[in-house]
Amino acid sequence: MLLAIDVGNTNIVIGLYEGKKLLHVWRLATNKERTSDEFGVFFLTMFQNTGFLMEQVKDIIISSVAPNVMYSLRHAIRKFYNSKPILVEPGIKTGLNIKIDNPRELGADLIVGAVAAYDMYKGPVIIVDFGTATKLSAVNGKGEFLGVVICPGIQVSADALTQRTAKLPRIQIVKPKHVLGTNTVESMQSGLVYGNVGKIDYLVNRIKDEIADGGDKRENVKVVATGGLARLITEETKEIDDVNGLLTLEGLRLIYEKNKSE
Repeated sequence: MLLAIDVGNTNIVIGLYEGKKLLHVWRLATNKERTSDEFGVFFLTMFQNTGFLMEQVKDIIISSVAPNVMYSLRHAIRKFYNSKPILVEPGIKTGLNIKIDNPRELGADLIVGAVAAYDMYKGPVIIVDFGTATKLSAVNGKGEFLGVVICPGIQVSADALTQRTAKLPRIQIVKPKHVLGTNTVESMQSGLVYGNVGKIDYLVNRIKDEIADGGDKRENVKVVATGGLARLITEETKEIDDVNGLLTLEGLRLIYEKNKSE
């Protein structure tokens, strides 16, 4: 079995695979203070009700955008699994041709999402990741990773409004009934939800134009969204074709398949 671990800035998502089949998914808050023993206790606990044993895990692959978590996590894996994980880092086989200025600075989360999306659609694709930051990345029909747009995430924007103003409250991020709010909470919700809808549609259109400039037909470009608030925004956008909350885990599995012999 394979354990695929995606370490994000907010959450750690863990998937248990048997071949291509995803058996279980767990989520854990990202906490740089967590020790290797605390990670180990979590690993032991998460297997208790699955019907599987930790010893059945033969390989582990990790992507991470939170370096300050990795020492404890890697130490826990060595201690509890007696295993050296595969890391998504420069030099790993992905099947994509990274065309940005410095491929070494490309986040592992963007790589695994792009690998999964390109495998899914077998053609030009835009990936919209609603994480701590909202990121849009693009792969053309030849499997070339073209670039990224990085924006403040929706929750980050909401936190900034609260922290940098005297009277704006913390709010739940939900879709209000109208664009024009008639109270403070609905006004903030409108700006966060509908403002991001407009931003995503505009950026996707511009990215499609740039992909088309490279030779792919604009109508062939698919758009897939992932991340915690993907469905909320997708309900209103005109440009997103699909939502896949497990895109990064699938990308990790695919990268593992390309690298397991090594």
